[in-house]
Amino acid sequence: MKEELKNLIESASLEAKTIETENDYLNIKSKYLGKKSKLSDLMKNLKDMTSDEKKQYGPLFNKIKKDLESLFVKYYDNVLNKEEKITFDPTIPVNEEKGSLHPVTIIAKEVTDVLKNIGFMVLEGPEMESEYYNFTALNVAENHPARDMQDTYWLDNGLLLRTHTSPVQVRAMEKYGAPIKMCAAGRTYRNEDLDASHENTFFQVEGMVIDKNISISNVIYVMKGMLREVFNQDVEVRLRPGFFPFVEPGFELDCSCTICGGKGCQTCKNTGWIELCPCGMIHPNVLQMSGIDPEEYSGFAFGLGLTRLAMMKYKIKDIRVLNSGNLRFLEQFNVR
Repeated sequence: MKEELKNLIESASLEAKTIETENDYLNIKSKYLGKKSKLSDLMKNLKDMTSDEKKQYGPLFNKIKKDLESLFVKYYDNVLNKEEKITFDPTIPVNEEKGSLHPVTIIAKEVTDVLKNIGFMVLEGPEMESEYYNFTALNVAENHPARDMQDTYWLDNGLLLRTHTSPVQVRAMEKYGAPIKMCAAGRTYRNEDLDASHENTFFQVEGMVIDKNISISNVIYVMKGMLREVFNQDVEVRLRPGFFPFVEPGFELDCSCTICGGKGCQTCKNTGWIELCPCGMIHPNVLQMSGIDPEEYSGFAFGLGLTRLAMMKYKIKDIRVLNSGNLRFLEQFNVR
């Protein structure tokens, strides 16, 4: 037994010197100290030993185990210290070229920060969604004509790329119930014809408030306050009647075009207004399907186009440049 332990220590000491990477350290540690190691096999003999032998070998096994562990750590620490000396050179000039956040990322953070300050939770949801969460639970039944409004990318696995961030509202209602204040920012997809103001991949932020005695005046107040904070100025808004199966009544909230100052341009299709935010009072069917009593609670919801909001703030005339990967374009946004 003593001879085996001696050979084990000598072998481990030699192999410890070969440690050059974290993988080497883990493999050698497992080989000599793991459950299937030679040392573990020898320690199993303790149960068959006499009391005197247990007193002799028990402490010896523990000492060998600690010594080997310290030895392996020592050589691995030498490797780490060596790597630090090689990779860090204080004489190398600092690279002044730094990256920047994407303008949509900047806008998303600004919007969610404003909403957080007034008590909204910030949630996330999957981009690959089920038909139930993307349509059915939002009162868009199968064969409902409203599904034609959202040309959808269907996947081979039966799921789809979400056409809006509204499915996160359903998941939030199911998980948290009412009352609730939540928002969710993320990427969405639709099979769109590309032009200056339409893309097949774009970003939205969804907002929802459910409580007692909620009315449409609450959504106007929240939206005007949020836009004022993002643009650092009062922004003119207007409501137009709009049909969305998940709200009743439903509205289109437009803001005055900041690119042309409301005079009319290519981006706003010469109307002076940009369609920014479908919104309205949550349909009772949507509340009911998510387990909330529409007789007791009411709520509003909105889906804000973050991509268009970024265009308004930074006066970007063509939406397609945001997904172009043009580094020269992105370098001008120096917020980090």
